[in-house]
Amino acid sequence: MGKGTCSRLAEAWQWGESRLNQTISQSRVGCYFKLEARKTTFTKELRAGLATFVTMAYIISVNSSILTDSGGPCTVHDCTADPHIQPGPNPDCRLQRNPGYDRCLAETKSDLVVATAAAAAIGSLAMGVFANLPLALAPGMGANAFFTFNMVGFHGTGPLTYGAALAAVMLEGALFLTISALGLRGRLSRLIPRGIRLASAAGIGIFLAFTGLQAGQGVGLVGPSASTLVTVSAGALERPAFWLGAAGFLLAAFCLARGLKGGMIYSIVFVTVVSWFRRTQVTIFPLTPAGEAAYAYFRRVVDLHKIKRTARMVDFKGLKSRAALVPLLTLLYVDILDTTGSMYSMAEYAGFADEKGGFEGEYRAFLVDAGSTIVGAAMGTTTMTTYIESTAGIKEGGRTGLTAVATAVCFVAAIFFTPVLTSVPTWAVGPALVMVGMMMMKLVKEIEWGEAKEAVPAFLTMILMPLTFSIANGIIAGIAVHIVMNLYEYGEVAARWVCRARVAVGEGRNQVSAAAGDVQAAAVVLPV
Repeated sequence: MGKGTCSRLAEAWQWGESRLNQTISQSRVGCYFKLEARKTTFTKELRAGLATFVTMAYIISVNSSILTDSGGPCTVHDCTADPHIQPGPNPDCRLQRNPGYDRCLAETKSDLVVATAAAAAIGSLAMGVFANLPLALAPGMGANAFFTFNMVGFHGTGPLTYGAALAAVMLEGALFLTISALGLRGRLSRLIPRGIRLASAAGIGIFLAFTGLQAGQGVGLVGPSASTLVTVSAGALERPAFWLGAAGFLLAAFCLARGLKGGMIYSIVFVTVVSWFRRTQVTIFPLTPAGEAAYAYFRRVVDLHKIKRTARMVDFKGLKSRAALVPLLTLLYVDILDTTGSMYSMAEYAGFADEKGGFEGEYRAFLVDAGSTIVGAAMGTTTMTTYIESTAGIKEGGRTGLTAVATAVCFVAAIFFTPVLTSVPTWAVGPALVMVGMMMMKLVKEIEWGEAKEAVPAFLTMILMPLTFSIANGIIAGIAVHIVMNLYEYGEVAARWVCRARVAVGEGRNQVSAAAGDVQAAAVVLPV
């Protein structure tokens, strides 16, 4: 009897779902999103949007953790002065444990959690409504690491202030918007050699993995060494937090191997929940004044946090320095390649691409992507990009912008759980960074390693990013070596162009001379 009841409930559910799908498909919403034309249903789109969110929800905690390492708007003025040493804050207090500076960092992280979720929600909603594509947006991995460690520097020790770096991000978004509006994006992306394009993604992946293995930003396995530059951190294998992070990494790897969606978010949740237990060696809430304050905020669970520190921090005056030019161009380069590659690969995967590689809504999609970067910078986060994790929703049957709208709704819901999301420890984020780095290495197999002119610049691009701790250095080195190795070919092309130009000029002169001769002959024949 119980089985019969369950069967009837299932039939009733299916009937109700079918009626709902039919009603919405024939409504204005269904017509706008072309549900019938793309052979999908309303409930299928909702499930696809949820699948996309589950696979990319890790970005909320990961992005906020990475950007917080920049120090955000926190300065030495936020430090608590040590009355036993001097009357004012120590200029080096940003690099040491300081109650005042730590308090500022905690507030900044809360701001960045909200900014990340809000920017992802706005970008995904715009992509769904205006481009009608099942693609979700969020702050890009790689760009956030470049912003933190190369532009602003760890706790503000880099060449640019947080406000100036945000101005560079906003300006990059405006440039990308202009380039996309003028239809120049494709031409610019093709100017970059193929090998360097592929190696850039792999190099950024190694860069992220290296960051995830370090102490302070990750699981704490790798640390500095006076003799070998880097080595296994002292006592790393004896720290319980490292082994907890390693367990999280293995969980994510197992899910990936078994084809289970959301492996990284499961890993982060597992490690984070274990770290919530107090009076343990892996707790994120130690029995200190700072730990007590963090625990009190965590217990609120739900809180509509207002962005106080990171919003409206854009400072265009700081861009007057020459130090801003290379980071600006690097951000633009990474954004163009990342967005172009992600969109076209997902359009191909979903079956949207035509014979020329284009797809419906392409023009609007790139405008939305660029515009989202401007919005994100205004809230304090970095370059927005289309996430390859959108393929999870496409695999679930998502074919319209309703998938992106559903993902946006999930990001909006996440905003209300800021106390929980700010309690994610670095040893939970580190494994996710390593997994993302591994996934970005897949493009290496497409490099023509047997062709030295492609392999050498590609290898330098890839290896110099983590070794110099700079994405820009790798790109510049790769392009420079590519130009030098192809000078002979460039000379041949230039010589052929000059020869063709001389031939064309000679033919033009001959035609002019012939025309002049005809005129003179006609003048002789004319009667007097």
